[in-house]
Order: sequence, then C-alpha cells, then structure tokens
Amino acid sequence: MSIRALARDQYRAQQNVDQLEKALEKAAYTEAEALKVELRQARAELTMLKKMMSGEKENVQFRKKFSGFGT
Repeated sequence: MSIRALARDQYRAQQNVDQLEKALEKAAYTEAEALKVELRQARAELTMLKKMMSGEKENVQFRKKFSGFGT
C-alpha cells in the first residue's frame, strides 16, 4: 500500500472519529452505548493506520521469537 493511500485512509479515519465524538456528545442515553462501541472501533482503526504511517514495528520480544526462521 502506498504512503499516499495510507495518508488518505488515515485522514478519513480521523474524520470518522471526530464525527463520532461529536455525535456522542449530542446523543441520547439510549444511543450512547452503540456510539461508544463504534467510536472504540474507529479509534482502533485510526491507531493502526497511524502506526503503519510511522513505520512502527513489532516489539523486540516478537522479533527475537522469530529471528531464527528463514536464515
């Protein structure tokens, strides 16, 4: 996936999070729980895209575990 496509997806995800946060502020109690679940998922997607953009790798323990494969 190209950086441009990742940036576009990250922008859309951020817009979605912002929109859900605003909707949650105005939502009635009955709608709030459903919006919280949707907001949690949107934030997780945004976090994943941010990590992909920054090139964050897995933690050291993960890399050590599989370092012997393929060599």
